[in-house]
Amino acid sequence: MSHWLPVLVHTPAHAALGPVLTYRSEHLLPAGTLVRVPLGNRETLGVVWDAATAEATGEFDPAKVRDIAGVLEGIPPLSRAWQQLLGFTAAYYQRSAGEVALAALPPQLRELNPEQMARRLKRKKVDAGAGGAVLAAPALTPEQATAIAQIDSQSGPFLLFGATGSGKTEVYLHCVHKLLAADPDAQALVMVPEINLTPQLEERFKARFAPLYGEQAVVSLHSGMTNPQRLKSWLSAHGGAARIVLGTRMAVFASLPKLRLIVVDEEHDPSYKSGEGARYSARDLAVYRGKLEGAKVILGSATPSLESWHHSRPAEEGGRYLRLHMPSRVGESSKLPLVRRVDMNHQPRRAIFSTPLIAAIKERVARGEQVMVFLNRRGYAPVLTCEDCGWKSECPHCSAFRVFHKIDRTLRCHHCGFTERVPRACPDCGNVDIAPFGRGTEQLEEHLAELLVDVRRHGSVTPENPDGEHVRIARIDADSTKLKGQLEEQLAAVHAGDVDVLVGTQMIAKGHDFRRITLVAAVNPDGALFSSDFRAPERLFSLLMQAAGRAGRDATLGAQSEVWLQTFQPEHGLYAALKKHDYPAFAAQQLKEREQANMPPFSAQALVRAEAKTQEAAQAFLNAARTFAQTEMAAWDGWAEALEQVFLYPAVPMAIQRVANIERAQMLIECPSRATLQQFLTAWQSVLHATRSQPECKGLIRWAIDVDPLAI
Repeated sequence: MSHWLPVLVHTPAHAALGPVLTYRSEHLLPAGTLVRVPLGNRETLGVVWDAATAEATGEFDPAKVRDIAGVLEGIPPLSRAWQQLLGFTAAYYQRSAGEVALAALPPQLRELNPEQMARRLKRKKVDAGAGGAVLAAPALTPEQATAIAQIDSQSGPFLLFGATGSGKTEVYLHCVHKLLAADPDAQALVMVPEINLTPQLEERFKARFAPLYGEQAVVSLHSGMTNPQRLKSWLSAHGGAARIVLGTRMAVFASLPKLRLIVVDEEHDPSYKSGEGARYSARDLAVYRGKLEGAKVILGSATPSLESWHHSRPAEEGGRYLRLHMPSRVGESSKLPLVRRVDMNHQPRRAIFSTPLIAAIKERVARGEQVMVFLNRRGYAPVLTCEDCGWKSECPHCSAFRVFHKIDRTLRCHHCGFTERVPRACPDCGNVDIAPFGRGTEQLEEHLAELLVDVRRHGSVTPENPDGEHVRIARIDADSTKLKGQLEEQLAAVHAGDVDVLVGTQMIAKGHDFRRITLVAAVNPDGALFSSDFRAPERLFSLLMQAAGRAGRDATLGAQSEVWLQTFQPEHGLYAALKKHDYPAFAAQQLKEREQANMPPFSAQALVRAEAKTQEAAQAFLNAARTFAQTEMAAWDGWAEALEQVFLYPAVPMAIQRVANIERAQMLIECPSRATLQQFLTAWQSVLHATRSQPECKGLIRWAIDVDPLAI
């Protein structure tokens, strides 16, 4: 007897098909079963979907229904909760359910046929736990103990607001340990924002839990892993052998049938928001998933996102999260670093480093301490320019400048990758005196080497070597860590004390536990103070607080740790709050401004981006869809009142309007009600699809909706 099965597949965007298609099977398969099915001329991975919640789409002719090609035997069906999570994600972020679901599964699941998968499962080894091992954990501080007690006794979600160095990771470890000890089947998900933070977290969790539950109990999931590694981790989690999954934002979709705890560390970090495909927020989905599966959720940060801070206000004021506060650093003498502001208006013009900062750096290095210099711009200089004719190193394919990289003498576009050798003379007027303008991390590294040439490494002057060793300067950014293993190698050198001065971008500003750093310097942070992006001050405050948190993490050095801010705006309120390490004051001011301007979290936003061969076509598409919404949709039954709440701004070019010869435009949509905005976007999808075929939109390449955008 044959059965009709609704199967979720990733159908081509241009096809007039929905994501759920009907296939024939000899056996009735439960929802969540992974199958191989024919789709057009190819075979693809599909997920048997719940017939009660998903109607098959596309033309249904029983004579044309095709048989499934095979079942991935040995892999238990994906849970109903996982299917609900994927369905919600697709609906909320306005994407196809098939696209979201298939992207959430390991790539090798899409590549291997049932026979190959069977062989792969046969090779899996089971690593039994050690059993009887004793947990070796440091004593908790009173603040940590209080936070854990509240997490134990209440349902959450929780916002763990802890100063850098207050021991938030130890709270996570204790909560995971209590969970696993109490429930032999329970699983925990712990997320970090970036790949480079995963190894150190994995090391701590494996040291704590591998003796208790075996090496296989802790697995990682992130895009830096090979496809076989990702499949192995996913299968361990899906089968329940992995008790703890550590990962980046993609891990929020990991199949964890016994999930009971979710931790989102550095929850404020923009990296939790996907920038392509379904532009989901892993932090927000973690909260939703916790509610869906009855799992506790802990969001941790020293500088919470303003949305999370707003949600953690008292319950009587409408708060939905419970705020837990850990203001003190671990260690009796560990104090938060002193923040110094250097007024660059009183320094020599175009000075990279102020005179007092150089003196402070030399003093720290002479004492054998480490210094971190932070500038969120890589390369040597953002642009090369000719003072005679005004030529600048513009990218021919993008509306941006190519960055000057002195090390390999190239001009490189950081948007499309177009690279050329630096010209010997100005291409326009022939002037040989073309010069860098502005500065990046390469220039800081070079300049520091010149300034510290006479300084010797602490303890390196010996009778055998009376001249001593030069100060060692290391640079960590996307350019210096391109090759596999380079980042780990450089971080190991910093931890070992083989680096005196560390120069880098935001890669070094977050999460790392550098014990010997006692001075952190932010060279040029003012740019974000006057950005058109209303979220720029929040990101700057967070980044500077995170960078400051790298200083004085060792209890014996905390008393002398300092953060130096070189600024032309020393009296700015953001820096005043930073000097006091007063995030609540900063957040209160920002939320007041946002409420007055009716911006998130006091309203909901969506952004529609369009890419086309011409800027005119991109804007024409967006404005045509806008006009339809304001005129035709208002006549639809029940929509006139709803559309009064939805405000669609006119289309404008994006900040960088051309990338790789593709023109880009955007349109912002605001609404005081999140539910109303969702209803509008869902109904408007058909309008966008129909608008694409209009003559004035010829040349449109693609468009996408970004719900709750972080960059506007």
